[in-house]
Amino acid sequence: MGIHDLIEGKRQWRAHMARVKALPPDYQIVYQEMQRYLFKVGPVDLTDGPLLPGIVDFFEEGAAAGQPVLKVTGRDVAAFCDELIKDSPTYADLYQESLKK
Repeated sequence: MGIHDLIEGKRQWRAHMARVKALPPDYQIVYQEMQRYLFKVGPVDLTDGPLLPGIVDFFEEGAAAGQPVLKVTGRDVAAFCDELIKDSPTYADLYQESLKK
């Protein structure tokens, strides 16, 4: 990974966060909590994969339709997150696999 890759990654992250900041305030709060939760449970490809941008896409659609954020995610936001990553390998999974070897 060279310096250009780092710069490009930072540019993409800033563009992503600009999209988050353009969401209504209630959507921003829920997104930030989801992001915090997902960083803790750690899907391996979280920052490079399609999950976070996909959540923003989903939230943009919900906001455009005028729906409250909890109607989009459901009242249990952690369960919503768990459902999104249920088939994704996590760092905990990788650690468990390394212990088996």
